[in-house]
Amino acid sequence: MPIATPEVYNEMLDRAKAGKFAYPAINVTSSQTLNAALRGFAEAESDGIVQISTGGAEFLGGQYSKDMVTGAVALAEYAHILAEKYPVNIALHTDHCPKDKLDGYVRPLIAVSEERVKAGKNPLFQSHMWDGSAETLADNLAIAQELLERTRAAHIILEVEITPTGGEEDGVSHEINDSLYTTVEDAIRTAEALGLGEKGRYLLAASFGNVHGVYKPGNVVLRPDLLKELNDGVAAKFGKASPFDFVFHGGSGSTEQEILTALENGVVKMNLDTDTQYAFTRPVAAHMFQNYDGVLKVDGEVGNKKAYDPRTWGKLAEASMAARVVEATKNLRSAGNKIK
Repeated sequence: MPIATPEVYNEMLDRAKAGKFAYPAINVTSSQTLNAALRGFAEAESDGIVQISTGGAEFLGGQYSKDMVTGAVALAEYAHILAEKYPVNIALHTDHCPKDKLDGYVRPLIAVSEERVKAGKNPLFQSHMWDGSAETLADNLAIAQELLERTRAAHIILEVEITPTGGEEDGVSHEINDSLYTTVEDAIRTAEALGLGEKGRYLLAASFGNVHGVYKPGNVVLRPDLLKELNDGVAAKFGKASPFDFVFHGGSGSTEQEILTALENGVVKMNLDTDTQYAFTRPVAAHMFQNYDGVLKVDGEVGNKKAYDPRTWGKLAEASMAARVVEATKNLRSAGNKIK
C-alpha cells in the first residue's frame, strides 16, 4: 500500500480511538531504520507512523550541509516509493520542532505540501509536530493557531505539545518535576484556542509525568489516568465527549498497565525512539565484538570483507529493530488491526 492519504490517516486515527489502541510512531534516521520500521509494521499486520525529528532530519541531510528540510524531504520521497511494497498503511510525521527551528524545518515542509496540494497531489507528510512546551502557554497556542490554519488547508494534521515532557530530546530539555502534568485549565485553554476539530484536526501531547530518554519502570511517576480528567473537564465545558486525540511521549520503560490505562483514556499515538535505537544498535555491537579481527585489519592482516560489509551487520540491525516494532504494536494493540 502507498503512504496513507489524508483520508486514510484520519480513518487510522478514528479506528484507533474507537478501538482503544494506538499506533507506534517510530523515529527513523536512515533508509535502514525506515526499512526496519516498515518491516515491523508489515510483520505485525499493523498500520503505523514513521517520524523524523529535527536531529534526525539534520543527520539525513548529510554531515556536509546538515540541511534538515533536504533530509526530511529526501527520506519522505523515498518512503513514498518504498511503502508501496508493504501491505500496511504508513503515515509520515515530523517529530519535536521547537520555536527556534520552525522556520528551518516545519514551515518549509508545510510549504512543500502546500505546493503539492495546489498541484492536485497529497501532502508529503501527513502530520507535523509543533513543540511549544518551552514557551508560555499563550505563546504556544498563538503559534499553534497559525500552524493549524496552514496544516488544515494542506490536508495535514498538527500535533501540539502544550506542557513540558521531562528529559531531553534533540536539544530540548525539561526538568523532571511537578510541571510535567497538564491541568484541566491547560486543556480548556487549548480547546478555546484551537477548537475541537472545526478549525482543523490536531493531536495533543499532554503531559502526565512523561520523560524522554532511558529510565527503568518505577523511576518516573506516570499518571495516565490524568488523560481522562482532561477529556472529562473539556467535555463538561464544551459538550463533546472524549474530545482529544492524545499522544504518549517519553514511553520508554513504561509498565504494561500504564500503557493500557493510556489507551483506555484516548491515546492514539505513542512515540518510540530510545528503545528502537537500542534494538538497532545492539546486534551491530555484538557483531563488531565477536568479529573484531574480521572488521579490523589487525596486525597487518586484511580482515574479512564479509564481516565488515555494511550489509552483513545491517541486516542484523534491521531484523532486531523490526522485532521491537512488532513488540510495540502488540503492547499498543494495533497488531492485526490494519485497514483491510
